[in-house]
Amino acid sequence: MMDFYDSNLVLIQATCTGLILALSIQVPLRMGVFSFAGAGSYGIGAYLAAILVIEQEVSAFVAIGAAMLATAVIGLLLGLLIFKLNGLYLAMATVAFDLIIGVITINGGETTGGSTGLYGVITDFTMGQMFALTVIVLALVALSEVGRTGRRVDAVRDDPELALSMGISLRRYRLTAFVVSGALGGLAGAMNVLVRSAIGPLDIGFGLIVLGLTMIIVGGSRSWKGAVIGAIIFTWLPDILTAIGEWQELVYGIIVALAAVFLPRGIYGVLVDLNKWLRRRRRERRDPPPAVAAEQAGDIDPKPGDVREFALNEETVP
Repeated sequence: MMDFYDSNLVLIQATCTGLILALSIQVPLRMGVFSFAGAGSYGIGAYLAAILVIEQEVSAFVAIGAAMLATAVIGLLLGLLIFKLNGLYLAMATVAFDLIIGVITINGGETTGGSTGLYGVITDFTMGQMFALTVIVLALVALSEVGRTGRRVDAVRDDPELALSMGISLRRYRLTAFVVSGALGGLAGAMNVLVRSAIGPLDIGFGLIVLGLTMIIVGGSRSWKGAVIGAIIFTWLPDILTAIGEWQELVYGIIVALAAVFLPRGIYGVLVDLNKWLRRRRRERRDPPPAVAAEQAGDIDPKPGDVREFALNEETVP
């Protein structure tokens, strides 16, 4: 077990940061906000944490806290700026925000390290601390999906007019989505740079948007569990596909395309539907229709073929 951990430590760390990045996109999508600003916040959080550690020699948790606070505020300001946009226009505005962050890092001079980035971000940040932060984030996101908060979020996404009639402020919830997305993106970026000790322009940008969105599409956007599934698959899949050499990108693309076409609700959505079907089958077997139950109790005499006909019909129940 320890051999597996030691040999795959980089992938385990990447899974944690990828998961939180995916959540930074999944949380606003669950509220009906098509925002990919979490990828831009990832870059801001990573560079800010690196600058604080290199120039101010702050501790890892101070750098993480500063990164989350800064990206949460930036997320709020961005939300206020583009709040009235919806759908594709909102998505494109947040993609533009992400690309602007990439341009700034390249042209930031000594502050951002230019095209080479920043190196030598040395702290005492451990894998245990990283795992603990990931679990805390997962727990908080999971709590937001249940109870009164979960019902309100579903109403904001599925029926905004109904939500308004219930006294739910769409503006407040959507701005909250931007703030949470920014904070999670900043956390993911800060943790990544603290364990890798380096950050560069190639680590952010459009590729990061595609990665986070792919995790959500394949895993499922309606629950944090989908983000977990997507993060695990697309962190470990490239390493597994290295065995096929130059065919790696082709197979990767086919998997993503098939998942997008045949699994519109993601893998988690399929698992939810399968669980419902199995529960329905068990309930039907436990509680047969009244006529069959009466026949089994001997209250009525079944006609020839009735039991056989029911057995055939039971086999065809979806």
